[in-house]
Amino acid sequence: MSGSRLEVRGLTAGYGSQTIVFDVSAEFRAGAVTAIIGPNGAGKSTLLKAIFGLAKIFSGEIRLDGEALSRGDARLLVKRGIAYVPQSGNVFSSLTVRENLLIGTYVRKGGDIERVLALFKDLRTAIDRRAGKLSGGQRSMLAVARALMSNPVVLLLDEATAGLSPIASDVLWEHLRKLADEGIAVAAVEQNVHRALQSSDDVYLLTSGRNRLNCPAAEFAARRDWQELFLAAGSDTR
Repeated sequence: MSGSRLEVRGLTAGYGSQTIVFDVSAEFRAGAVTAIIGPNGAGKSTLLKAIFGLAKIFSGEIRLDGEALSRGDARLLVKRGIAYVPQSGNVFSSLTVRENLLIGTYVRKGGDIERVLALFKDLRTAIDRRAGKLSGGQRSMLAVARALMSNPVVLLLDEATAGLSPIASDVLWEHLRKLADEGIAVAAVEQNVHRALQSSDDVYLLTSGRNRLNCPAAEFAARRDWQELFLAAGSDTR
C-alpha cells in the first residue's frame, strides 16, 4: 500500500466555543479506503468538516503529502486536491446532471466528464435530467461524480449512503473501492459498520470526539468483540 496522503495530527475542533473533536490523529492513504465509524454524536462528521475548513480548528495540524495546509479555506483545499461530499445539500436540484458535473470544475480544472460518466453509467442516461428528479442513489452518485470533476487526490465523504437502499449503498461502495484502486485516498464516514468493513482497508472508531481504536478493517472485523466494542463506544459520555 502507498504511504499517507493526508495526515491529521492532534486535531481539536468544533463550532464557536464548543469542542466536538479532541486530539484526534488519523492517516488517509493513497489507494486505500478509510472508514470512520462510531455512534451518533461521536464527532465523525465534525472531523471531516474540520479537515475541509467547515469547522473551527482549535489546535493540531493537517498535512497533505507532508506539507501543512492552511486552515479554513475550502477553495484552497479544493485547489490542492481535496474534495468533500456532504451528507445533505450535495447536489443542485434545479440543474441538470451535466450542469452539476461542470460545476465540479469551477475551482479546480482537470476533470474528465467522459471518464466520470464511464464510471457512473447511470448518470450518462440521465445527463440532461434535473438532479431533483433523480433517485436517492443517483443523487449520491452525482455528488461523488461532481467531486471527481475536480480531479482530487483525497475524497472525503460524510455518510454518502445515508437513506439509500441496500442495493444502492452496495453500488456506491463498489464505486468508492474502484476510486481507491485508481490511487485516490478515500475517507468515508459510515453508519453501516458491516458494509464499511467489507470495502475498507482501514478503520477508525470514534467515541465522544476521540480516537477509540484504529486498525486495518480486516483486523477490526475479525475481532470477536467488535460489536460489543462499538456498543460500548455508544454508551460513553464526555
